[in-house]
Amino acid sequence: QVQVVESGGGLVQPGGSLRLSCAASGSILVIYAMGWYRQAPGKQRELVAVITSGGSTNYADSVKGRFTISRDNAKNAAYLQMNNLKPEDTAVYYCNADVVNYVRERKDYWGQGTQVTVSS
Repeated sequence: QVQVVESGGGLVQPGGSLRLSCAASGSILVIYAMGWYRQAPGKQRELVAVITSGGSTNYADSVKGRFTISRDNAKNAAYLQMNNLKPEDTAVYYCNADVVNYVRERKDYWGQGTQVTVSS
């Protein structure tokens, strides 16, 4: 079994910052990409940022220059630093890990999500 757990969400005023953390654990051989996605009420889940095991990153246009994704391979962890937050960033944020497990299956694993609310 592989578990993915997010933390760090909350309520923040516009212009503020939050840092999300994601930790993967369990029957992990290799983690390839790790990514952050978000889903706002009434909208589809969308990619926010992704980082490969080698450190290459990709961002949604809407967050470029404001969000930074990073990871610690030794801890099977990923982070999302969010600065200059806007009300339209309000959503549930999910972490995804592209994992090869102990039985050598390659699967996507998702966390349960963490709520980010940007409001004055």
